[in-house]
Amino acid sequence: MRYALGVEYDGHGFLGWQRLSKAGEGGQESVQAALETALSKIANHPVATVCSGRTDAGVHAQCQVVHFDSDAPRSTRAWVLGTTTLLPPQVSVLWCQPVAEDFNARFAARARQYRYRILNRPVRPALHRQVLSWELRPLDADAMHRAAQALVGEQDFSAFRTVHCQAPHARRDLQRIDVRRDGDEVVVEVRANAFLHHMVRNIVGSLLEVGAGAQAESWIAELLAGRDRTLAGPTAPAAGLVFLGPLYPPQWQLPAAVTLA
Repeated sequence: MRYALGVEYDGHGFLGWQRLSKAGEGGQESVQAALETALSKIANHPVATVCSGRTDAGVHAQCQVVHFDSDAPRSTRAWVLGTTTLLPPQVSVLWCQPVAEDFNARFAARARQYRYRILNRPVRPALHRQVLSWELRPLDADAMHRAAQALVGEQDFSAFRTVHCQAPHARRDLQRIDVRRDGDEVVVEVRANAFLHHMVRNIVGSLLEVGAGAQAESWIAELLAGRDRTLAGPTAPAAGLVFLGPLYPPQWQLPAAVTLA
């Protein structure tokens, strides 16, 4: 039987989502390895998972969706609560439900959503510093929002991909990007069919230069057209980034939070 899981995690201290051949220095492991170890104990057999979208080291997830197969006679309650009990405190299983055998957490998703939070004040954060980036230069969130609209649509995002990106091409359909100020925070929310490696963090790093007045609003469109990563802004820190989750067609009957309206 195939199951879908919703998983929440704090990426701090993990080497990212993807399972590695061995743990890193200091015994760090990936979120996937921790989840599969816990699921395997509940199932009493090895369990492999497929996720909706990989996250980098230090990046968090509000609702990562994965699927796995098991014929073990376990209730969805056991998969949720039993697995969570065996996971590190930074990881929780939010929900579990049986799905059709042809459901694939990665390929069935039609969109993915991220949020990036920037604390914009002269003093660095003491509270919530693991889920916030920090920029001391005053930022014009409205200018950042206007500049970001040049990115909307199906385009080549070579200017915003890391040199280590293994995707076969850089074309992605960026469906929406919004930048707003909320008190001392500047929040960037972006939705696309899929993302390149470091794409969101590279976009944010360039938008910060616009918000700080170091670059004109038109610079983002120029970067996009030029397709040269070396001319764009720096990669924004991982701490401010949260993978809000994927979105699936209603046919899969998943929870509303991960279903297209």
